[in-house]
Amino acid sequence: MTDPRGKASVRRVAEALEAAGVEAGIVALNDTARSAKEAAAALGCGVGQIVKSLVFRIPESGEAVLVLASGANQVDERKVGTILGAPVERPDARSVKAKTGFSIGGVPPVGHREGLRTLVDRDLLLHGVVWSAAGHTHAVFPLPPGELVRITGGEVGDLRCESAGAT
Repeated sequence: MTDPRGKASVRRVAEALEAAGVEAGIVALNDTARSAKEAAAALGCGVGQIVKSLVFRIPESGEAVLVLASGANQVDERKVGTILGAPVERPDARSVKAKTGFSIGGVPPVGHREGLRTLVDRDLLLHGVVWSAAGHTHAVFPLPPGELVRITGGEVGDLRCESAGAT
């Protein structure tokens, strides 16, 4: 595979990180990182250290919300809705790309087409370093979780589902 760091989407993430005062450190992977499990295997780290970037939508307003969750957790949509004060749903892939500028599987925490309210899974704070998508299924970057919260302006909360059937 061609090095994804030359792709416009990955450069946009690198520029957003630089603007936030973070040295990019984007890593090109030989294997795909479309899922937390795949990313952890490619990086040789725990699944909990992988940041899942999930986009939700508030149906009544159309507002897109980014949820950054630990790869080990399923997200409880009811908890997300409670924090936001409105129920949420998962938009289709085309809507995610329209709001963020990135395709599902490579949605990063920064560099989106429009600013997104961001919620951060508190379980990410249990790790010294977490790994996020960098705008492509073969590109990721490491960051201390406190920096992830800072650069996204994320609100930390309990987002983990305690039962099956969550995202």
